Amino acid sequence: MTEQYHSATAPVLAPGHNNKSVTEKIAGVVLTQKTPKGWFIVFAITFMVMHAMVFSLGSLVVRGIGLWGINQPVGWGLDIINFVWWIGIGHAGTLISAILLLLRQQWRMSISRFAEAMTIFAVMCAGLYPVFHTGRPWLAYWLLPYPNTMALWPQPRSPLVWDVFAVSTYMTVSIVFWYVGLIPDLGTMRDRAKTMFGKKMYGFFSLGWRGSARHWHVYETASLLLAGLSTPLVVSVHSVVSFDFAAGIIPGWHTTVFPPYFVAGAVFAGFAMVLTLGIPIRKLYGLEDYITDKHLDNMAKVMLTTGLVVVYGYFLEVFFAFYSANEYEIAMAHNRFSGPYSAMYWALILCNFIVPQLLWIHSFRRNTTVLFIVSMFINVGMWLERFVIIPMSLHRDFLPSSWGFYMPTIFDWGAFIGSIGFFTFMMFLFIRGLPMISIFEVRTLIKKPAQGGGH
Repeated sequence: MTEQYHSATAPVLAPGHNNKSVTEKIAGVVLTQKTPKGWFIVFAITFMVMHAMVFSLGSLVVRGIGLWGINQPVGWGLDIINFVWWIGIGHAGTLISAILLLLRQQWRMSISRFAEAMTIFAVMCAGLYPVFHTGRPWLAYWLLPYPNTMALWPQPRSPLVWDVFAVSTYMTVSIVFWYVGLIPDLGTMRDRAKTMFGKKMYGFFSLGWRGSARHWHVYETASLLLAGLSTPLVVSVHSVVSFDFAAGIIPGWHTTVFPPYFVAGAVFAGFAMVLTLGIPIRKLYGLEDYITDKHLDNMAKVMLTTGLVVVYGYFLEVFFAFYSANEYEIAMAHNRFSGPYSAMYWALILCNFIVPQLLWIHSFRRNTTVLFIVSMFINVGMWLERFVIIPMSLHRDFLPSSWGFYMPTIFDWGAFIGSIGFFTFMMFLFIRGLPMISIFEVRTLIKKPAQGGGH
């Protein structure tokens, strides 16, 4: 590797680490280390929970979209809430991998691989909802501009079509970026695998990697190009998702603050999920020397910063409602404060505004228990934010005669809880079969001896 990653200010590993020990520890989690019992317990639980989603979506295909709690006027329910929530969670991986790579932030190296995998699985969960929301998932290909004799093209004014193009692009680039970053480590895994099957599989996917100077040059060029391509996606994808709402005239949606507000919320939620999963796994596999307190501290700072941007967005929503003197916008604000869903709104303020203020305290930013609890509050709070934006804005529109009330059914909750099980199931498969930390990047964090010193 070139010298570009080394810096005197880079977070370094605990004393005593060298290239060999780093490789043995990280690769050993997959190849030689005995799988902890906790892994089997969580894997079994998430596998069973995943079937709630399979049953709920299977029932919907057989019996129709009426199984969900959507109605008139609330035509978007838990399905779109969960879609936006999962897309937001997937943003941390792209931010850590692409933007922080371009900014030469060395602390990203220990968490980038984990976050990238999280992005892919979160987008997989998100992609399910728009497809099944149509009620005709077997006709989902109609949303793509494929050649057809009837010249029936997708409606470009439909938010559903916007989501298809945004999510498919995001998914494609995320998978390519994740896989390219894996190639050097797959070569390492191939050389260290004990079984013929392992050697063949890792060898096939490592694409003949030998670590030559030419290989590293091509790899670094490809990584920078992909990082440059991925960076606009952090802004564009969730901005497109926010346009699903901002392009409408419903009170509470029709505002220009949504694109930056959604992007900040996505990064906020994404880093919270990285900590929610990373802290237990770090403890389970004894990776405290690689995902250090410094990494936790930096992630907490990013959460605190983006959380303040999100809260500023909450303030602007209320300010614009009253400053506009629009009676419908003012009624929307009053409905959030004291309407039938007001408990959801005040719970949102607690989770996303009050609790994250603990992160101002330095000792709390390095305390895994506090960080885990704060992250869980943020996960819940970001889901509540989507609930506040969607059903709370839809259930009372311009005409009191069309007002309604939204109540999710067991099939709504089954699809949501099952998607959490599927996401965790895929994450635990990933950490069992592939190095969850980038071996070659962590090696660069080992400080080199001073110039002129011993070798």
